[in-house]
Amino acid sequence: MLIIEDSVDLGFAISERLKSNGYSVEHCLNGEDGEEFARNGAFDVLVLDINLPGRSGFEVLKNLRRSGNSMPILILTARSQIDDKIDLLDHGADDHMVKPFSLDELEARIRAVARRQMGVAQSRIEVGSVNLDLKSRSVMVCGQPLNLGRREYALLEALISQFGSTVLKDALVFKLFGHDDLGSPNAIELLVSRLRRKLSHSGLEIVTQRGIGYALLHSISDREQ
Repeated sequence: MLIIEDSVDLGFAISERLKSNGYSVEHCLNGEDGEEFARNGAFDVLVLDINLPGRSGFEVLKNLRRSGNSMPILILTARSQIDDKIDLLDHGADDHMVKPFSLDELEARIRAVARRQMGVAQSRIEVGSVNLDLKSRSVMVCGQPLNLGRREYALLEALISQFGSTVLKDALVFKLFGHDDLGSPNAIELLVSRLRRKLSHSGLEIVTQRGIGYALLHSISDREQ
């Protein structure tokens, strides 16, 4: 998640809430730095304030959409006029919230715009025997809970949301580690290895596309049936 919000207190509150629920979060305090982060990072959702120093949220929104960036964007604004809401949506915002708001509702709206981006209408993704709950960030395999660490869950979510397609390794490094120095390709390989073992009886397997990334597929035995 990327948060562009010039209020240190509000940005901190949003970031800590999302981090406590397993998300990796970057927080920028002005529009210029925030737009640079948005252009160069593989973020799942951008939470964007309108009244920003340096470059307004309106400008950031319009610039990102003009460049073809389709990342889900949820706008935060203190304005309640209907014309502003229409203008935001017409310029490519996926949703908006008027301050003050509850963190519970904000997190629910973040999940909703992320689901739409993944093409998922509900909060659950089910592939074979694997059932992933986007709201509780929990996983069931064959009806039994699967114990995953925070980054193992994020890896599975990234792979299962693009089931059958290759997810680039560089994108996974950024998604799971952000700018953390621990986020090396070797760290991803260790995570993939751990998750692969935990899915060994699920009927799904993680296939390595060497030099490119990873894909989650039905296991060979299931594909041959």
